[in-house]
Amino acid sequence: MADLEPPIDTEKLNEKILCYAQTIYRLNGVWEGPDPLTPIIPLFFVQISLAILITRLVMFALKITRQPPFVAEIISGILLGPSALGQIVKYRRQLFPNYNFHVIETMAHVALVFYGFLVGLQMDIKSVLRIGIKARNVAVIGIIIPFVMGTILFFSLYRDEDARGFIFYGGALTVTGFSVLAKILDKQKILQTDIGKMAMSSAAINDIGAWFILALGYVVTGSTTNIHWAVICTIAYALFCVFYLRRAIGWIIRKLPEGQGYSEFFVCSILAGMAISGVITDALGTHPIIGAFLFGLSVPNQMLQAAILDKLDDFVMGFLMPTFFVVCGLRTNFRAMGSIYEIVGYIILFVSAKILSTFAATFFSDMSIKEALAVGILSNTKSLMALIIIEAGQAQQILNTQLYSLMVTGILVMTVIVTPITMLHRPSQELAPHKRRTIQKAKVEEELRVLACIHAAHDIPSVINLLGSSNSTPAAPITVFALQVVELVGRASSMLEVHTSGKRGSRSLGHEEAQTRQIIAAFDNYELRSDGVMVQVLTARCALSTMDEDICNIAKDKRAAFIILPFHKQRSLAGEMEDVNPEIRAVNEGVLANAPCSVGILIDRGLAETSDYAKNIVVLYFGGPDDREALAYALRMVDRPDTRLTVVKFIPGEGATDIEPMEFAEESHVNVHIDKESEKLLDEEFLNRFKISTANDKSVKYIELLLNDVEEAVKAIKLMDQHNYDLYIVGKGRGIVSPLTAGLVDWCDCPELGAIGDLLVTSEFDSTFSVLVMQQYVKPIGDGSVNSYGSMSERIGLGMDMDMDMQHADSEAGDVFSSFRRRPEHMPRV
Repeated sequence: MADLEPPIDTEKLNEKILCYAQTIYRLNGVWEGPDPLTPIIPLFFVQISLAILITRLVMFALKITRQPPFVAEIISGILLGPSALGQIVKYRRQLFPNYNFHVIETMAHVALVFYGFLVGLQMDIKSVLRIGIKARNVAVIGIIIPFVMGTILFFSLYRDEDARGFIFYGGALTVTGFSVLAKILDKQKILQTDIGKMAMSSAAINDIGAWFILALGYVVTGSTTNIHWAVICTIAYALFCVFYLRRAIGWIIRKLPEGQGYSEFFVCSILAGMAISGVITDALGTHPIIGAFLFGLSVPNQMLQAAILDKLDDFVMGFLMPTFFVVCGLRTNFRAMGSIYEIVGYIILFVSAKILSTFAATFFSDMSIKEALAVGILSNTKSLMALIIIEAGQAQQILNTQLYSLMVTGILVMTVIVTPITMLHRPSQELAPHKRRTIQKAKVEEELRVLACIHAAHDIPSVINLLGSSNSTPAAPITVFALQVVELVGRASSMLEVHTSGKRGSRSLGHEEAQTRQIIAAFDNYELRSDGVMVQVLTARCALSTMDEDICNIAKDKRAAFIILPFHKQRSLAGEMEDVNPEIRAVNEGVLANAPCSVGILIDRGLAETSDYAKNIVVLYFGGPDDREALAYALRMVDRPDTRLTVVKFIPGEGATDIEPMEFAEESHVNVHIDKESEKLLDEEFLNRFKISTANDKSVKYIELLLNDVEEAVKAIKLMDQHNYDLYIVGKGRGIVSPLTAGLVDWCDCPELGAIGDLLVTSEFDSTFSVLVMQQYVKPIGDGSVNSYGSMSERIGLGMDMDMDMQHADSEAGDVFSSFRRRPEHMPRV
C-alpha cells in the first residue's frame, strides 16, 4: 500500500494558495452574507455598468475637443485600472478583485468575437481592391515601414520576453483606424478632399493588413511545433469561406421568399454559423475572432447585413465592448513604463513611423511633401484593431506590462493629436478654384462640368436623355461625373469609389454591383456615341442623413457647374406620378439649400422610354435668376439640326394685381434679397442677348403672353400639351413673386420644384415629356444671406434698348394661344 501513495512535491509545501468559494448569484440576497458583490453575476453587472458610466462621462467631457469616441473609451479603461482608481486599495479589492478578472476577460473576448463579425459584415473587399495605385502604394509602404520600426523598438526594450512579441508590437503600429479616421474627417468637413480620400483609401487597405497580422500573431504564438499546419489550415479555411461558404449563403438567401424580410430564425442561424466558424479557427490554431471575421465577410447580401447590424450593433458596441476597454485598462500600468523622457521619446518614434512611410511613398507616386505630411499625420489615427493586436500579445504572455502599457499610451496619444492638427492646419478643400458655378456665366466654348446623381437603375435613361440633349461638341465639351448614390448599410463609414470602365468581375454579382455595372455600361455607351463627352463613374456610400452634404462636397471637389438630381416620384403605368423613394425628397431639398453650383431636379414623365434625347423643348420664362439659368441651359441644346426651342415669356397684363417682391427664407433658412428693378434690368439684358443670338435661327421661337391672373397662366401651360413638347425647362422661381404664380405657391405639393414645376408634375397631361426645374447658384454675402449672382456691372446691364421684332409662333402655336393676348408692339418691353 505504501507504493500506491502519491509522491510529495516538497517544492510546493511552503506555497500559499488562495481558495475562493465563488457562486454565480446569491440565493437569499444580503441576508446570507454581508457582501452582495461576492457572486460572479452581480459583480460583473456592477463592473460593466461602471465602465459604461465612466465612458459616457469622458465622452461628454471631451465633446468640446471633437475627439472620436475611441479616445474616450481608452481613457475610461485606464481610469478604471491600476494607473488611476486602481491605486485605491478598497476600490480595487471591492470592484475589480484579482479572482474575478478571468470573468470579465472572458466576456471581453466574447465581445471581440462579435466585433470581428460586425467588421467582416461591413468590409467590402471588392471596393478595396479597386482603390487606385497611389493610395495602394501609400498603404503598402505604411504597413512595411511601421512594422519594421515597431520591430526595432520592441527589441530595444527586449529583456527576457518572448522574441515573437515583435509581431504584435510592429502590427499595432501598422494600423490606421478606418472608422475612427472617417469620424474625424467628417467632423472637420475634409472627408471629400484629395488628402482625406487618400488617407481613407490607404486606411481601408491597412485594415485588411491588420487582420492578417493578427491572425499571423495568433498562429505563431499558439504553437511552436505545428506552426506550418496552423498556417496552412487557416489559409485553407479562409479560401473556403471566400469561394464556397459565401456562395452557399447567397444560394440560401435567393431561395427565401421575396418581400418578407429575414425571420428571427434565419438571423439566429447566421449567428450560430458565426459561432461555429469561431470554433473552427480556434481549433486550427488562431482565435475565434478570426473565424467570426471570415464568416462576416462571407455574408453577401446587403439587406441581410443591415438586418443583422440593426439587431447587434448597439448591443455589441454599447454594452459588450466596454468590457474589453476595462480589460485593456486593467492591464495598463503607467508606473511600469519607465522615466518620462523614455516615454516621450518612444511616443515620438511611434508617431514618426507613419509620417516616414508617407514620405517614402513620394518616391513611388506623384505626391508632394506637403500632401505626404498631411496623409502621414492622418494615418496616425488608431482604432480598436490596434488595441486588439497589442492585447493579444499580452494575453498570450508574449508582452510584459511595460511593453504593453507603453504601446497603449502611444495608441492613445497618436489618435488624440490628429484632431487638433487637422483643426489648425486643415487641408485645402479645393486644389483648383471653383469659378464656373452656373451655366449662364459659363462661356460657350469652355467645358461644362456636370454631376449627375443616380439613386437607382430607373434614373439612368432620363439622366442620359437630358445629357444627350445638351449637345456636347469638341468645341463645347461636357465632362460628366455619374455619381451612384448608395445609402450606407448599418454603421459603416462613408466611402467614395472611382470606377474603371469596362472592368470585368465575378459572374455572381450583388444588387449594388450589378447596378454599378449597368450604370458604367450605360454611360460608356453615351460617351462612345457622343462627341466632346468625357464620363467618370463614381459610387458614394453615405448615410441618408448626410447624403446631401456628400453630394455637395463631391460637386465642389469636381468643380461642377451643374448638379442633376432625380425626382423622388416616377410615372406609373397608369400615367400617375407615384413615390419611388420618398426619402430622396429630403436629400434633394438639402442639396438645393447648400449646393455650390446650379442645380436641376429632373422629372421623367415617360420621355426616356420613347426617345434618346429631347427634340422639342420649351422654356417657360417668368423672370428671375432661376429662369435665366433655365434659358441658358436650353440655349446649349439648339445647335442640333433636329432640335426646336420655344421660349414662352409670361407677362402680367393690365388686369393683373401687382405684387411687390419681398425677402423670403429658403429651406436652408438663408435670406434672399430681391431688388425688383435690378432683376428687370438683368432679365431685359439677358433676353436681348438671347434675341440677338437667335435672330436668324428658325429653330428658335419666342412668344410673349399677356395674362391677367393665375387661372389664365395655368390654362396656357396646360394648352401646351397639344404641342407634344419633349422637355419643359423651368426655373424654381426663388424671389420672384409674380401675380401669375402667387396663387400657386400656397398649393404646392412639392415646394422644392417651385410653383410652375409643381404644376407640370402634379397636373394631368396626355403627352410624355420630361421636366427640368432649375435653380441658379447664388453667391453668399457676408451676413449669411445671398444675392443674385453677378457683379455690379453685370447687374446694371449693357444699357441696350433693343427694338427687335418678336419671333412669332407658327400657325399651330397661334391656334393654341389664340384665346390669350399677345403683347402689342407699342407696349414697352420688359
